[in-house]
Amino acid sequence: MKTIERELVGVLLKRLQGPSQPLQIVLGPRQVGKTTALEQVSRRWKGPSHYASADLPGPPDATWIQTQWALARHLAREHRQRTLLVLDEVQKVPRWAEVIKALVDEDRRAKSLVRAVVLGSSSLHMRRGADESLAGRFELHYCPHWTWPECRRALGWSFDQWLFWGGYPGAAPLVKDLTRWQRFVSDSLIESVLSRDVLQMAPVLKPALLRQLFMLAMRSPAQILSYNKMLGQLQDAGNTVTLAHYLDLLSSAFLVTGLNLWSGGVLRQRASSPKLIVWNNALITALSGLSFAEARRAKDFWGRLVENAVGAHLLNSGYVQSTFYWHEAHAEVDFLVERGRKLLAIEVKSGRKPDSKSLAHFRRKHPGVQALIVGSGGLSLEQFFSSVPEAFF
Repeated sequence: MKTIERELVGVLLKRLQGPSQPLQIVLGPRQVGKTTALEQVSRRWKGPSHYASADLPGPPDATWIQTQWALARHLAREHRQRTLLVLDEVQKVPRWAEVIKALVDEDRRAKSLVRAVVLGSSSLHMRRGADESLAGRFELHYCPHWTWPECRRALGWSFDQWLFWGGYPGAAPLVKDLTRWQRFVSDSLIESVLSRDVLQMAPVLKPALLRQLFMLAMRSPAQILSYNKMLGQLQDAGNTVTLAHYLDLLSSAFLVTGLNLWSGGVLRQRASSPKLIVWNNALITALSGLSFAEARRAKDFWGRLVENAVGAHLLNSGYVQSTFYWHEAHAEVDFLVERGRKLLAIEVKSGRKPDSKSLAHFRRKHPGVQALIVGSGGLSLEQFFSSVPEAFF
């Protein structure tokens, strides 16, 4: 695999070398290269650096953070240079944000030369800690799943290969052995995130139900499912409130997000049926049991992969809270994206479903809405996935 440098590396170096010293927080899924990106930052850093990870068999306590910070301060005093401190998987430490707040404030008063970056793979824990304890003291960066252009440059994959194998660089060397790749994604990626992130993120009274919900989502990418219909397909007893909560936890771990129904500015109801979008197609295909060739021949399945990938591209681009779908009677718009007062309606043409007049119907009801057709008869899939969503507004 060819080594590439993701955009995050240059952004972090610029921030860290600037005159101010806010804490840099890097958030993103497991196995997408957060640590590798910080290693690249460290290699280009002109000065001493110190790296430590809290991803240990037993969660470390606050003393662990204080010790790592003290080591970085010692390096800064010894070398009289700005010193880079990188703390990985910091959300594993209880009360991590409160501890770091005190250390950051001490550094500000002492005009310390320590420049700190903390990494995490739990959106819920990281955002909650930062918002509650570190207000005004941090800059947030998101490290997403690998995009189609990145996989093309680093792995030489075709567009269809990226759609099937997804954007996990660590799993890429295993794709020639389908069974081995499937086990790696299932055991090293999915199980690690479920057991070490999701189930430790918040109290989960029915872990079996959460796992069943995850598996249901893997079988239903880009599909709209009511919570009642979900309950009918799940074995463990639960209720719609529990399912909605568990879906939020899965979204916070960058696994599955349930898009809400767009309601035109009216208060959105959480009870609306969510449209399930999986953040990385590899999670779907690894559990499907299909080979690349079999998946390519399964028209409906492949169409779902395409539509799901479009939704995942929007989520990975930072539009988690502003991406919706629209459905009314027999009309449906695949995705709606809000940006300020602008609204972009996206229809995906993947060959899975016949041409519909839903997009035209929606635009008649909501004049001024921008429209984008992705796929057959519109913007090519390759062009869409090579662009950032901002380009379409």
